Amino acid sequence: MTAGLRERIRTGETLVGTFLKTPAPHLVEILCLAGLDFVVVDQEHAPIGIAEMDMLSMAGRAGGIPVLSRRWGGGTDWIAPLLDLGLAGVMVPHVADRAAADRVCAAVKFARGQRGISPSPRAGNYGALGLIAYRDKCDAESVTMLQIEDAPALELLDDIAACGDADVLFVGPADLSQSMGVGMPSPELDAAILRVVEAAQRAGIATGLFVGDAAQIPGWQARGVSVFVCGSDQSILMRGARQLMMQAKA
Repeated sequence: MTAGLRERIRTGETLVGTFLKTPAPHLVEILCLAGLDFVVVDQEHAPIGIAEMDMLSMAGRAGGIPVLSRRWGGGTDWIAPLLDLGLAGVMVPHVADRAAADRVCAAVKFARGQRGISPSPRAGNYGALGLIAYRDKCDAESVTMLQIEDAPALELLDDIAACGDADVLFVGPADLSQSMGVGMPSPELDAAILRVVEAAQRAGIATGLFVGDAAQIPGWQARGVSVFVCGSDQSILMRGARQLMMQAKA
């Protein structure tokens, strides 16, 4: 049996995905065929609602690529409905302290006693999974990525990482550099990313990082990052179209 995304993360495999900003199931299929390890639908910075998420999740499950979501807002009530649709997990922005980390994990994991349960949605095979089997499967497989994007969070990394159900401390370098008041890139930002790597390693979980170019991956991989989100569907299309035109007009 092929290992699931959470298992692959926890074994330290280098995994590469991208953000999806266009609510088209066809793009999920294309990214799957291209061999990406996962897709994160960017509900934080793109106009994508629950109906579109339903179709994107269906496409991911049909094609065999894990689909996650990242969404704006300080609450966690958006998490369970998306997991019910069959998403592989969530990436939550601006997790700045242990209390926030615990709220996220409580929204993801049934075992924490706060997430409402019904095996009737897609994630429960429309009721074909029994209640206990559904609960255990979801808790074992759902991925929780906590985004470190705020300077104050750097002083609380060990506490955040120790929340118990996090799989990835994921650095959002743009917001983190803005919060720190430093450049992107900059030595100060690199040092902060390494602090996240070290805290994640102490907790026995993975570190993730957004990169704008695949050329950045090997260097950060060598420094302990194993989960990468590289660009987005939009940047991939823009880069390819520009390259096409440069070659055509040369």
